[in-house]
Amino acid sequence: MMKAILCRKYGPPNVLELAEAPRPKIRSNQILVKVKAAAVNSADVRIRELKVDSFWLRLTMRFVLGLFGPRRRILGSSFSGIIEEMGSKVSGYQAGQSIFGTTGLKMGAYAEYLVLSKNAIFSFKPTTATFEEAAALPFGGTTALYFYQRTQISVQHGLEVLIYGATGSVGVMAVEMAKHYQAHVTSACSHEGESLARKLGSDEIIIYTDKPIVGISKKFDIIFDAVGRISRKECGHLLKENGKFLTVGGLEMAKETKGQLHLLRELFDQKRIHANIDRVYPLDDIIEAHSYVDSGRKKGNVIIRVG
Repeated sequence: MMKAILCRKYGPPNVLELAEAPRPKIRSNQILVKVKAAAVNSADVRIRELKVDSFWLRLTMRFVLGLFGPRRRILGSSFSGIIEEMGSKVSGYQAGQSIFGTTGLKMGAYAEYLVLSKNAIFSFKPTTATFEEAAALPFGGTTALYFYQRTQISVQHGLEVLIYGATGSVGVMAVEMAKHYQAHVTSACSHEGESLARKLGSDEIIIYTDKPIVGISKKFDIIFDAVGRISRKECGHLLKENGKFLTVGGLEMAKETKGQLHLLRELFDQKRIHANIDRVYPLDDIIEAHSYVDSGRKKGNVIIRVG
């Protein structure tokens, strides 16, 4: 048996419960991971609460995730851990090696053990990262990289980039990745997030509670809504000709790849990106962790220490 957090129905944080669950067994093409840490991100909260504005999208999510509660009752997608056991058809890894990755909609990271397919999205943990730091990287990192792939940011230096919600788990990575690509970054955040935005290397900061971004005069090559709260309709006038508007608030889900994890590992070990952890909770305090993320006060990442 193992400890796991179960979500039997949709709802507020208190629907999550610590329970005993069967320790999973692997097949020949699978890996058993002893989970050391997992992230609590906006995707986990959205699934737990079935939190979407559109009735039709909510209905679609019920069909995809489960009608009255998640079919996969153990939530959590971003993780780090140690390979405990490998199937006979798995190669390139060994028991005892440290890895990090993301399970996407398969979830399962809020538990002491996790089963991965040999083709799942995981990679060796950055050598300089703690398990908590490694678990903080995949969600925001892969999301930022996925959306930036639609732009010229990696080949055209000096682009003007506005990041709205710059101190959330996606926003912090969006800022640091933009700086890695030598962009000029304007971060839009709250007063509480200002110090973190400066620490991330933002060139300019807009406190959106004081000055709504729709009223600024500057134009940008890229506007990245990292929290899903603005639309192209209300801020499209801030884009330069052929400028790109990116948002996590649409129907499109970021596609995660092993290549993205390899890059995140490399950049972390080079100290070009950071984990930016706000709080760390033990597995037993999962309700408190989700409540804190729900509060909207989170700056960077919230991590669950599992092992």
